[in-house]
Amino acid sequence: MPNAPGPEFDPQESRGEPGDERAVEPAEEVPMVPRDAETETVVINKADPRSDPEPAGGQQRERRFTAPGFDAKETAIIATPQEPATEVFASPPGADGATQQFGIPSKAAVPQSIPPRLGAKLRTSRQFNWGWVLAIVVIVLALAAIAILGTVLLTRSKHPKASEEDQVRHTISQYDVAVQRGDLTALRTITCGTARDGYVDYDEHAWQETYQRVSAAKQYPVIASIDQVVVNGQHAEANITTFMAYDPSLRSTRSLDLQYRDDQWKICQSPSG
Repeated sequence: MPNAPGPEFDPQESRGEPGDERAVEPAEEVPMVPRDAETETVVINKADPRSDPEPAGGQQRERRFTAPGFDAKETAIIATPQEPATEVFASPPGADGATQQFGIPSKAAVPQSIPPRLGAKLRTSRQFNWGWVLAIVVIVLALAAIAILGTVLLTRSKHPKASEEDQVRHTISQYDVAVQRGDLTALRTITCGTARDGYVDYDEHAWQETYQRVSAAKQYPVIASIDQVVVNGQHAEANITTFMAYDPSLRSTRSLDLQYRDDQWKICQSPSG
């Protein structure tokens, strides 16, 4: 048989608390977590979207927190500086269509002509080259002139007597030609002393008659060769080989005396028979 229902067990009654007081006074709320400053929750207020503008691109600003230390009372929030807005570069028109595919070579660059400035004279390469050519020509001419001058000076210093001997030989040759032609004026010019006196005393008309007879008979001397010339200051002596025009096989050696007068060599003593 079931037991008869008994009175219900009241825990407050067992602690000595009357049941009426429990019914009259409301029970005090007891928090499940004790109040402690270390475990106090900090409420983070949301920022006003109107005062804090949203970054460009619809991205939320990053919030950074630091973990509290063992002795921290509450979590600290580090404010981050506002980052500048991202600048967007506008692509030129037609850039999308001009994208080069990978593996396809690009077109070769075409040279473009640049128009000259107004009033400016173009400098051609020919003018520039002519300047170098002229400079080289001037240098070559200067070197050639120096070489020629040095050669002349060396020749004069090494062979001064050879030049005087040549002048003596030239005077003797002129004298031989004047005798064969009967040139009285030339004979008077290239002779001096007793040799010249014999030609000065002749009259022009008488000289022509005499020359005609001598030339027809071939009785004038001919200088075959100039064998030796000795120059001593203003005097010179030459040994020559002569023959008479009518008998070239009969030759003889003669001597000529010359002097330097009136800026030239002159024969002062003609060869004698």
